[in-house]
Amino acid sequence: MKKLDLRPRLSARIMDGAMKVALWAVALGFIAALLVVMGAILKQGWPVLNWGFLSKMPETLDAGGGVRPQLFNSIYLVALSLAGSLPIGIGAGIYMAEYAKEGRLTGFFRLCVETLSATPSIVLALFGLMVFVQALDWSFSIRSGACALAMLNIPILTRVTELSLRGVPQEMKEASYGLGATKLQTILRVLLPAAAPGLLTGTVLAAGRAFGESAVLVFTAGTNTSMTYPDFSLKAPGETLAVHLWYVVSDGTLPDAREIAAGTAAVMVLVLLVMNIVVRLLDRRLKRHAR
Repeated sequence: MKKLDLRPRLSARIMDGAMKVALWAVALGFIAALLVVMGAILKQGWPVLNWGFLSKMPETLDAGGGVRPQLFNSIYLVALSLAGSLPIGIGAGIYMAEYAKEGRLTGFFRLCVETLSATPSIVLALFGLMVFVQALDWSFSIRSGACALAMLNIPILTRVTELSLRGVPQEMKEASYGLGATKLQTILRVLLPAAAPGLLTGTVLAAGRAFGESAVLVFTAGTNTSMTYPDFSLKAPGETLAVHLWYVVSDGTLPDAREIAAGTAAVMVLVLLVMNIVVRLLDRRLKRHAR
């Protein structure tokens, strides 16, 4: 009887090796591009970074201003927007993954979520201007910007939550039901903890997008800051680092506008880098705890 040759053919092995090389090249190219961009930003902004730059108020005409209120407003707005968007986004994602039945209504709801997530930020900016600033008469303020950013984050969090819950093995759900747990208990005690790494990644993506957003906040939070620091009032104007960077470059009245812009960009990069490092550490801790 003739034996079957189960060894991979030479052409298949060559194709497999070529694919690995191509994927490694793509990954290394992406890392190299990221390092070049971050290196260029930090090279220009690093000489500007010091405690005075982070702790001083900005200047309108003279050189030597800082970004203290803009840094505070950026973190404050991200926190407020997540506080409003996380319950809605995670709740909608749980409904889509565990309660909604496939049909026209569910398909329409998913289409709305995907359309909203693909909507250009300038469109949401105009919507926030018409609704929060003008219709509700909130003016250019922290609350207007936070509500607009929440609308930006909700579709991202909804899709990430749905996909993370659907990625949990079916055996875990069946084991929970077998032990007598209800659907709500299974979601809260089994599915959400198992999907926590994915939810954490989605939250960071939403926070990073909100932190770097400028168009939405120019039309809702404004281009001014409060004279009080720190000002937790929701009615105060809320210029952020991204808006300040845009304003400094476009206005051009400051004698050191280029240095201020470079330092502001470097601060944004460092904050996002620290944020991602913290999230990765939390992700490892969650995975270690799950084991």
